[in-house]
Parts: sequence; C-alpha cells; structure tokens
Amino acid sequence: MVFLGPPGAGKGTQAERLVAATGDAHLSTGDLLRAAVADGTALGVEAKRYMDAGELVPDEVVIGMIRERLESHDGGFLLDGFPRSVPQAQALDELLDSLDSALCVVLLLDVGRDELIERLLARGRADDTPETVAKRLDVYLEQTEPLIGYYEARGLLARINGEQSVDEVFGEIEAAVSKAC
Repeated sequence: MVFLGPPGAGKGTQAERLVAATGDAHLSTGDLLRAAVADGTALGVEAKRYMDAGELVPDEVVIGMIRERLESHDGGFLLDGFPRSVPQAQALDELLDSLDSALCVVLLLDVGRDELIERLLARGRADDTPETVAKRLDVYLEQTEPLIGYYEARGLLARINGEQSVDEVFGEIEAAVSKAC
C-alpha cells in the first residue's frame, strides 16, 4: 500500500492506525534514511553524503533502501512519503516486479487547501508561516498531481475524504483496503 496526501492531511496519524490494525511494515522514507545513516550501511553512507551537502538523496539510493527493507520483511507494507513523482512510481513498480510483489491500493487523503492551511498553521511551528505553507502545498501539488493520475489510470487509487473525524477517515481507509487487498 502507498499513502499519498499533502502536508497536514493526516498521513502520519492514519499510517500508525493502519499499521497497528494490519501488522504491515510502515516504511517511511524519512525514517529509512535516518536509520540507514545511523547504522552506517553502504546506502546510509551514500545518503549521508547527499544530505550533508544539502542535496536530495537520489531516487536510486532511496529505492535501494526500500529494497533492503522489503527483502528482510515477510508480509505487507505501507509506504509513506514515497513515491512523490511518476518516475519514482515507475522505479517502485520495477522493484516490486523484481520481488514478485505489487501494490494493491494507493490511498489518497483528500483535504481541501483551506483546511490544510488551517491545520498546518495551527501546529504552531516557527517555519509554518502562511507563505511557507502555501509554497509547500504548491510544490506537493506540482509533484504529486501527475502521480495521482498515474495510479488512477492503473485502477489503484482510493480517494479518502480526509476532512472527516480521525475515526471516520480510518473507517474509509479500512473499507478501501478491505475492498482492494
């Protein structure tokens, strides 16, 4: 499974609940990167070079980390934070094909822009100004809109109304997973 959604949509909250309910592995690319760097793995050393230089870690390094994690795990998984673009989705498809695996559903937490801005500003973080929040949402939409179409065309996308209560959102997620997986 893959979780898609803009900053503030509630992916982290819902991912924790879904993983607790299913027992699937939660693969957050941020967590994978931090763990690989801390463990000093070859991929972690390579990722650290890019991170220390203030650059994005290349897709092939991130895919390598996901491969390592999936090869050491029997059972389902939930990807959170990856893929973020169509080329990343295609690389993920190739990886899953090589592991005789496939996605059963891509869960999109759909939340309107005004609601997202309100949620993000309510967090009270110093870097959450109206301008930075708007910029992050614009970047998300620019990168992710084609990805939504990519998964929709493949019949994998399940749109979840993320503007409901936490429990109602989770109920929709459970129904979508039950239907697709």
